[in-house]
Amino acid sequence: MISADLGQPLEAVVAELVANGRFGSSNDVLREGVRLVQEREARRTALQAAIDEGLADMAAGRTRPAEDVFAELEAHYKAMSPTGK
Repeated sequence: MISADLGQPLEAVVAELVANGRFGSSNDVLREGVRLVQEREARRTALQAAIDEGLADMAAGRTRPAEDVFAELEAHYKAMSPTGK
């Protein structure tokens, strides 16, 4: 069992969420908060992995000139546009 001292401002938020019916109990609010932190941490971990992969690619010389990438993206999005512009 976990017990947490949230402090008055956060306890007031929890109480309001329960009072207005958004959550059934303070435990429900805290579970949702922990779930959101868990999701955020998973996104942060995935982002860090992508950054690490990019840095490894750069270190290994697996890069392309930015001008080439931008030209490719511009052509791609122009092709998607109904006006072709």
